[in-house]
Amino acid sequence: MKNGRSVVLVVEDSPIIRMGAVELVLSAGYEALDACDADEAIRILELRDDIDLVFTDVQMPGTMDGIKLSHYIRDRWPPVKLIVASGAAILEESILPGGSRFFSKPYDELTITTAIAHLLASETLHTRSI
Repeated sequence: MKNGRSVVLVVEDSPIIRMGAVELVLSAGYEALDACDADEAIRILELRDDIDLVFTDVQMPGTMDGIKLSHYIRDRWPPVKLIVASGAAILEESILPGGSRFFSKPYDELTITTAIAHLLASETLHTRSI
């Protein structure tokens, strides 16, 4: 969290969809960062210690897709919350890391912002209870 606002990293290879997702995150009151693929997302995660949630697409070019990226993030940065979206595949949430949420594209913006708020609120509650 930076300046009292949670930080959300949007990972999406389509520039138009990425811009829309960033705007959605900003309009919900969060700070938004963006990456065009998993490799760029990992570089950003390595440079910053304030990312609270990653919102990633499944199908992307590069060394890993969104599913592999979500597992990598869970292993390397366990506190980071994860939302995974796909227009091509309907995934079982069981193939995603624990605590991840999956949404089909096109997704409803209110559903996504509600999921982000819920995941980030659970982080706050967990942190306070420790």
